[in-house]
Amino acid sequence: MARETSKKTILREGARLVHAKGFNNTGLQEILNASGIPKGSFYFYFKNKEDFGLALADYYWEFIEAMGKLHLADSTTPPLERLARFMDAYQEMFENMGLRRGCPIGNLMQEMSDLSGPFREKVGDIYARMHGAIARILAEAKDRGGLGPDLDPQQTAQFIMNSWEGAIMHMKLTKSSEPLTIFKHMVFDHILKATPAPAGKRRTTHG
Repeated sequence: MARETSKKTILREGARLVHAKGFNNTGLQEILNASGIPKGSFYFYFKNKEDFGLALADYYWEFIEAMGKLHLADSTTPPLERLARFMDAYQEMFENMGLRRGCPIGNLMQEMSDLSGPFREKVGDIYARMHGAIARILAEAKDRGGLGPDLDPQQTAQFIMNSWEGAIMHMKLTKSSEPLTIFKHMVFDHILKATPAPAGKRRTTHG
């Protein structure tokens, strides 16, 4: 139990520092000092700093997955409303952080994709999971007749993910939530706005 607690402490404190400063700008000794863990204990859990970074990406995913379960899993709420609430929750979190830091996975993707193959593979896998979660919501919306019949859930989810990460980058640059507000307006009021299918081609609504 103590070993598991020590590892989680390192990941928790490391996640906080790396989210604020970036992976390469966060020193190992800084992580150890914040964790109150000796260097020997660090190397008991992680081979090196890169190995720690890969575990850190999984740690970030656990948070994202928990957010998804909280906001996306309620089948009694229309799927697009759930997706909007998911985005709203992230915007509130970013505003509470002073419009700094942004998406930890997006940050790692920008910083490490050209520097480390294992990082690129790990972050790419997590990005694919994020894309898959949104694609499933859009597929559900389409099945219920709440999404335009010509919109492909997979491609639309990819566009939403790319646009969302771009809006977060712009938010960090301007220190304003306006890019996120514009993103949500364009996505939910225009792109995802339901367009009735032609007569005889309507999908059966479930639930």
